[in-house]
Amino acid sequence: MNFGSLDLIRTWFILIGVLFTGYAMLDGLDLGVGAIHLFTNTDEERRIMLDAIGPVWDGNEAWLVTGGGALFAAFPNLYATLFSGFYLAFGLLLVALIFRAVAIEFRSKQPMRWWRRMWDVGFSGGSVLSSLLIGVAMGNIAWGVPIDDRGEFAGTFLSLLGPYPVLIAVTTLALFMMHGAIYTLMKTEGPLHHKLRGHDRVDGTVWPGDVSA
Repeated sequence: MNFGSLDLIRTWFILIGVLFTGYAMLDGLDLGVGAIHLFTNTDEERRIMLDAIGPVWDGNEAWLVTGGGALFAAFPNLYATLFSGFYLAFGLLLVALIFRAVAIEFRSKQPMRWWRRMWDVGFSGGSVLSSLLIGVAMGNIAWGVPIDDRGEFAGTFLSLLGPYPVLIAVTTLALFMMHGAIYTLMKTEGPLHHKLRGHDRVDGTVWPGDVSA
């Protein structure tokens, strides 16, 4: 291996890191909005929250697809080990992401309360599950997973749910919820804005334009 190939590996490593970081930052706000979606009191507030992420939520997920493609192109052995070992977890993640997208699109198709409530639960459930699974995956990557001499994952799905990955999963969910609340705060006004401002203020922190603090 020469220095040129090492530089190429470093370049791909940084690029993939940027892609997945971009996904966490951008789609994290969508997942956070979904996680706090059911904490609102009225159908109007839930509609406002969906409208806030409406122009950006589907585009943000392109970062995940691009990151996965770059991982396959640059590190195929890692891609094979990662996706085969985390197959069930990634399958659940895809189902959760697809279901929350369907919930966003179908929620307003019918005016019945039970219909909207059903898709609201689906949207929030998919967002919470996606956040937790992303945290579990990142926690296991940081902690390390057992790999045999053929480079294949030597554990089970339950072995991925260790104390450290679960802690990272809960932390990821909490950070996404905070991220979503701050984003919604910036995009709204009126009663929902003031409610979120009250939740997001910490130890006397004053938000821009908060003349009542």
